[in-house]
Parts: sequence; structure tokens; C-alpha cells
Amino acid sequence: MKKDLLTISDLSNDDIEEIFRRARFLKERFHGGENYYSLKGKILGMIFKKPSTRTRISFESGMYQLGGHALFLSSKDLQMDRGESIADTAKIFSLYLNGIVIRTYSQGEVEDLAVNASIPVINGLTDLHHPCQILCDMFTIMERLGRLRGVKVAYVGDGNNIANSWLDGASKMGMNLSISSPDGYKPDSEIVKRAIQRAQKNGGKIELTKDPFEGVKDADIIYTDVWTSMGQDEEYEKRLKDFKGFQVNADLMSLAKKDVLIMHCLPAHRGEEISSDVINGERSIIFEEAENRLHVQKAILEMLMS
Repeated sequence: MKKDLLTISDLSNDDIEEIFRRARFLKERFHGGENYYSLKGKILGMIFKKPSTRTRISFESGMYQLGGHALFLSSKDLQMDRGESIADTAKIFSLYLNGIVIRTYSQGEVEDLAVNASIPVINGLTDLHHPCQILCDMFTIMERLGRLRGVKVAYVGDGNNIANSWLDGASKMGMNLSISSPDGYKPDSEIVKRAIQRAQKNGGKIELTKDPFEGVKDADIIYTDVWTSMGQDEEYEKRLKDFKGFQVNADLMSLAKKDVLIMHCLPAHRGEEISSDVINGERSIIFEEAENRLHVQKAILEMLMS
């Protein structure tokens, strides 16, 4: 049966644990210099309507490392922006490829693609969700702390796609999640509601606050993202004002646990949502997190395309 990854909610807990197990295996092989061609002969199509560094490079490199091929397709390379329907595009891709990664604005576009494709579709980012990033983040925390259940993640910043996917992931895995955002920048209300209900069943806790200094208390992880995401450039100056006081810096860290770890999905706007000394500091695991995009996404590709 075809399986897609459109949100973390599409995965069972067993699926997530299997992704982590395979990611550990593949990471060990990578660092040992061993070749592992589990997707030999498979082809991944990559539709990108938004710019990308980590998502593109990690998926493209991952496919090559697994013995397959990746086709990068920007929106200008396809007929979708010239009137060809998503349904027709999905059917054509299904004839030629073994899987699709799409990075775009609308979650609905990803869902329509998945409905009409007979091959797996992976959400490489939309305005609403970024599931691959949060799977990577949870894997990184598991590597560092040896567990997810009961771990407190304090997310500080915009209630964007990262915050929404953290709500899905944390509530599913029994984590405690605090999201600190100014008024007007809260995460999607339906996703919040669903996450609170799921967290109660799984032994976790979800809280929203507009005070980051309150939100980071007893945090094992402090996590942030840019205040102005792609497509919001005209709001830049307003957001700088609205997010004043939400920077992850030494003062904020001092209120969390002494051994708190710092995470950021990147790219970072140093001096805005996070200070350079924190990014470069001994508690930062930001670049470990970035490397793990490669290994976790290889595990996702294996699970969906093998």
C-alpha cells in the first residue's frame, strides 16, 4: 500500500521508531565509509517552489548515497505554473518516478499531489508543516538524551510550520512542549487543539505562553526559528518589533536547566532570533541537527520507497 509523509500525524509511533532505528544504522554506515545501496535504481523527483539549502542537498545526497537518483525540478522547469493540473502532474510523475518530495507554499497542494499520485509523496516543507525537520530534531534529541518521553522542549518564536510540526511530534511521543510567541503569532489553533488532546493520552504536556522567560523554565531543549519566513519579507520590520524580547541568548538560557541544549532548524539570522555566541556555544547542537537531516531523510526514503 502506498504511504505518504505529509505531516507527522501520518506516521504511527512504530513508524517513527523504525525511522530512528534505520537512521542510526545509516549514520553508522556513513561515518564508517561503507556503501549501502538499498534504493539502487530508484528515482526521486524533487519539486521545489521555495528556495532550499538543507532540504535539497540532504534529499539529493541521500538518494545518491542509497544508490538511487534524484531529479531536482524547480517550478520554472515544470508545466504546473503554466496551467497543468496537480492531478495530471501527479499521474505523469507516477509513470516515471518512484517517489516525490515537494517543497511549496500550500499544504493543500501537497495533499492533492498525494491523492492523485500512485507513488509516495513526501512533504519537504509547506507554510503549515515541516515534518522531516521535526523527525530529524527528535532523532537528534534521542541521540543526545537517550529518550523523548518527558523531555521538555521550549520553542521560542513564530508559531510557524516548525511550531506546528513540533506540536504533532511532541504530543505523539509523550514530550513536554512549551511554545512562546507574541500575540498574533500563535501556532495553528486546530493543530494546537489536536496536540493537547493527544499529549494527554501519551503522557506529555503542551503549553502556550507569550512570555519566553516563563516558557524556558526547566527546559531540556531551547528551540527557535527565524522570525520572518519565506514569503513574509514585507513584514520584516514589523516582525522585528513584535518579536523584541524573544531572542534566544545567554540571559534566556540562564532560566532553563544548566545543561540545556540549543537547537535551530536553520537558516539562522544571527543577532535576531538567536545570538551568535549561543549558536557557537558549547550547548549548541545546531549543526549536529543539520547533519541528521541527511540520515533521517535517508531512513524516510527507505521506508517509503523500498
